[in-house]
Amino acid sequence: MTKWIMLAGAALVVATSVSAQTTQQPPRAAKKPFMVKSPNGAREDDYYWLRDDTRKNPEMLAYLNAENAYADAQLSSLKPLQTKLYDETIGHIKQDDSSVPYRKNGYWYETTFATGAQYPVIQRRKGEKTAAAAVMFDQPVMAKGHAFFALSDWAVSPDNKLVAWAEDTVGRRQYVLKVKDLATGAVLADTVTNVEPNLIWSGDNKTVFYIEKDPVTLRGARVKAHVLGTPASADRLVYEEKDDTFYMGIGRTADDRFVCIGVQSTVSAEQRCAPAAAPANFTVIAPRVRDVLYSTEHNQGRWLMRTNKGAPNYKITTIADADMAKGAAWRDLVPTSESVFIESFKPFDGFVAIEQREGGNKMLRLPTDAGKSVPVKADEPAFAMGIDVNEEPGTPWVRYTYGSLVTPTTTYEVNAQTGERRVLKVRPVPGYDPAKYVTERVWAPARDGTKVPVSIVYAKGVKRDGTAPMLQYAYGSYGNSTDPAVDPGRIELLDRGMVYAIAHIRGGQEMGRRWYDDGHLLNKKNSFTDFIDVTRYLVAQKYAAKGRVAALGGSAGGLLMGGVANMAPADYKVIVAQVPFVDVVTTMLDASIPLTTGEYDEWGNPANKQYYDYMLSYSPYDQVAAKAYPALFVGTGLWDSQVQYYEPAKWVARLREKKTDANPLLFRVNMEAGHGGKSGRFERYRQNAEWQAFMLKELGVAG
Repeated sequence: MTKWIMLAGAALVVATSVSAQTTQQPPRAAKKPFMVKSPNGAREDDYYWLRDDTRKNPEMLAYLNAENAYADAQLSSLKPLQTKLYDETIGHIKQDDSSVPYRKNGYWYETTFATGAQYPVIQRRKGEKTAAAAVMFDQPVMAKGHAFFALSDWAVSPDNKLVAWAEDTVGRRQYVLKVKDLATGAVLADTVTNVEPNLIWSGDNKTVFYIEKDPVTLRGARVKAHVLGTPASADRLVYEEKDDTFYMGIGRTADDRFVCIGVQSTVSAEQRCAPAAAPANFTVIAPRVRDVLYSTEHNQGRWLMRTNKGAPNYKITTIADADMAKGAAWRDLVPTSESVFIESFKPFDGFVAIEQREGGNKMLRLPTDAGKSVPVKADEPAFAMGIDVNEEPGTPWVRYTYGSLVTPTTTYEVNAQTGERRVLKVRPVPGYDPAKYVTERVWAPARDGTKVPVSIVYAKGVKRDGTAPMLQYAYGSYGNSTDPAVDPGRIELLDRGMVYAIAHIRGGQEMGRRWYDDGHLLNKKNSFTDFIDVTRYLVAQKYAAKGRVAALGGSAGGLLMGGVANMAPADYKVIVAQVPFVDVVTTMLDASIPLTTGEYDEWGNPANKQYYDYMLSYSPYDQVAAKAYPALFVGTGLWDSQVQYYEPAKWVARLREKKTDANPLLFRVNMEAGHGGKSGRFERYRQNAEWQAFMLKELGVAG
């Protein structure tokens, strides 16, 4: 039987069996005095010692392992239900599935899964879709021997002979660049470590552009060019971003004529491009200006720009190559609107496809015979459309996807000239009948009078009488919007009579840029109060029973969970917080922690007293108090690079110390994964089944 010993200052019984102890009482982390200093004062943090950037501290690891052992013991009686939930979920997944093939540079590319496989095979066919398939990446084979595996980007050389890819076998998102010969399958000796999963070929077929990460902050800091056959130490520096509040990306324009380097912060952007044939001298498209964001594309001898300059909800402007060379002004192509938010666009020969948001829904806008552009129609109250893979602009056919909380994701292509539409694929969901479920869009009043859109789904037959259990989800940060979609891992909850609701709270951009502005920086608390007010509205409208509401959020959505747990614990029976960002002030005071500097314009810089005080007033870790909390399930990954494992570890430790209730608090630490949990297409459902079983038990839902 495994034994563990806490070191000096330990608050646990020495040499006590983990399994014996955890069946009796939860682990208690040692308290060690430590002062977190800042320009605006010092704060005592007795659990700061749980931070170990090497992830090797035996005392810290012993505590995490004790938490896992305690969770195992508390959840042991739910193992049959976990297995049942997982099996039901997997039963809704077509295991031998494949993607819709797309054409690029003379080849058709597709991803295929075999029955039982955790990872897909990526293959291509030359000329015709019916030609023999050539395997590019056999990921089930590549993943063997690795507890974690992710192939997150790949790029084929312009002559179709080589492929470069980015691979991670740890979960820390520090990728390794590799290259292989597609004819022979031989992997070249070229290897570059600590890169972003973002690779672009030069037109010479021997140079790969990549983004090198800072080894401490893990921020993409430098664009470099690797020439095949040369050591990584000789790689040429192409561009270095000195401002550590900016993130970086590289790509090719739609017509493949330019390689572009884009940098962007929360409030500013800048793009520089060079001819793809010989990308040596990069020219800035428009210099960075605070509060101006933009991105560009190129096709048919003109540049197109999506920008918020004088247009909070964005507009699209354009300029011909010749006019740009003369320094002429850009002209508006698609004007801005107070009610329509332009999210992205894709240029084709002769027209532009636009992704936009209106009334909380994401939709597609295409040109008409009259020369105008209009939204593609939808028949459901809450839905999402999105531009799909369209690698070749010289076609009138635009691929896009459509889905809702009831309708499985469907891939269409529509002819922008004739309006003809074809279904390419409906995502198969075995054992699922959309006709058995209902989706709604309601508008919940927030305490300041703002109407918050809410997407709801439940099984037909579930009565709106105030007795149903409900799971409410939200994210609400970074301007990221949450779109409705059918999830195989949710169907088993609906079939047990649960209502599922997405609260499109402020902090996202479902309702435009102002929706985001009203939910970050000194307006961040609107995200928390919106979520709480949505819960109270849905309970008042009898969609759910008071005392049978569960809340779910992850990452920045985990911050949301921590906030509502402190602000309105009585409104929730159970809260599930995955990889939660809960130690806001301490993290944002430390510029060495990944993501910190790039997020000053998201949360605020606590070196400024106004932001320090405001952030401290909602930081979940700092606001834990001696009071009753709902049942809590908290998850993290030891190798998380986005939200460090010690944030939820400290939060759980402080909750165990202060909370006055007897409700369960479980902390699941994945010791072999990062921010996204274990890799493999089934593993996330296995992990989900654990917290789902816990949630159902707490809500009193029969298994």
